[in-house]
Amino acid sequence: MSTSDSNPTDRAAEREAFGAFEDDLRKAEQKVAGEIDPGARAVVVAVCVLVALVSVVLPHAGDANGLDVLTMSSDTGAEQIALPSKIFVYMLVIFGVGFSMLALVTRRWVLAWIALCGCAVTSVAGILAIWTRNTVGVDSLDMTRPSGAGIGLILGCITMIVLTFHWARVVWARTNYHLALEAERRAKAADLDARGRSLQTLVEHRDDAVPHDD
Repeated sequence: MSTSDSNPTDRAAEREAFGAFEDDLRKAEQKVAGEIDPGARAVVVAVCVLVALVSVVLPHAGDANGLDVLTMSSDTGAEQIALPSKIFVYMLVIFGVGFSMLALVTRRWVLAWIALCGCAVTSVAGILAIWTRNTVGVDSLDMTRPSGAGIGLILGCITMIVLTFHWARVVWARTNYHLALEAERRAKAADLDARGRSLQTLVEHRDDAVPHDD
């Protein structure tokens, strides 16, 4: 069998191998693009999640704590907890604790984005909840002075603001590691492509130089 008979098969195998490499490279880039690298901020976020959990068991307003608000106990009715406070506590648990922990564990960009949006809205709800606990006539119709915001409500609101800041930095920042990794993968792909093309050219020149059997 002459050399020219096996060359098309070899070139087809090379193209197939390079195509498989390109697919793997594309999947790796997509995986890297979908991940976050919080770095040292991961420690800050983890501490904020712990503080958010502590704020739930601290006094929210008067004798009612965050757990009373979650379970809608009798203390919640006695303290006349308004809707903003209820929304704040539920969102704090869902986004400040739940999605923040999921984003830290999985390092998925989508979960970090959800945590960012949720914490931002929760911060607004917390500020509104504090305002309702310090404004006469908001929580009751008899214009009695409310018991005021408890340490748990204030601490939870501050924690949500801090979480919003750090999640924003994590989500929007494209780290140097990600950029360097993507550049390295593209350089390897370009180098392999150049080698494949040069090899193909060399084989074609060799085929032209080899006399064919009549």
